[in-house]
Amino acid sequence: MKFIRLILSVFVLVSLTACGSLNKKDETYGWSAQRIYGEAKESLDSGDYERAIKFYEILEAKFPFERFAQQAQLDMMYAYYKFEEPESAIATAERFIKLYPRHTNLDYVYYLKGLVNFERDQGIISRYLPIDRSQRDQAAAVDSFRDFAELAKRYPESKYLKDSRERMIFLRNNLAEYELHVARYYMKRSAYVAAVNRAKYVIESYQKTPAVPEALVIVAKAYKVLGLNDLSNNALRVLKLNYPGYQRIAEVENVMLQ
Repeated sequence: MKFIRLILSVFVLVSLTACGSLNKKDETYGWSAQRIYGEAKESLDSGDYERAIKFYEILEAKFPFERFAQQAQLDMMYAYYKFEEPESAIATAERFIKLYPRHTNLDYVYYLKGLVNFERDQGIISRYLPIDRSQRDQAAAVDSFRDFAELAKRYPESKYLKDSRERMIFLRNNLAEYELHVARYYMKRSAYVAAVNRAKYVIESYQKTPAVPEALVIVAKAYKVLGLNDLSNNALRVLKLNYPGYQRIAEVENVMLQ
């Protein structure tokens, strides 16, 4: 029995020592949720996003049900966004939407999620070099448009709506230009059927974007090369009717004469 008690005493002593060592490493040991949140918010406001994230994560781990938890998650997704950790920002936003589907600031969450996707394909190189965004992978742009559209549908009175709509216009134009870029690629490689299909997709899906008249030019020229003169003439007629001053009409007409 004495031996067993000795073993237990040693075990307790080792456990206490280990706990004491861990507590010394945790600078927030003994802190209240309010104090941790205060430290996180102060770091966030001063632009020290890495430190802010650390305290928000500690707060979420230690006090997941405190009254600061919801605001901490809102602040944390913004800190992730500013610290250029888009995946963490989006994951936090999606978790927040699931946990608090009726939260009064949910419009902000959709807006921030849209912003993260809007900028997530912008690396260091693209910030300093004139890279055409329409030629990049458009997955993030599609996600961003969807986020802003969801905000517009759910919260038509949101203060973030104006900026969201402006970004949606930009994204829609960019998505149309991407499809046009692909259509041009097919034209250069004499893949005329593929070029027509891609250009028609622009005309049907992205009406009223600047890419539409160029898409009509591609359709008219590709049909002419394929020997489908009636379809080519129809495309030219639509181009003249809707964009009478478009500078490439003469170019298409010259193709028709060949």
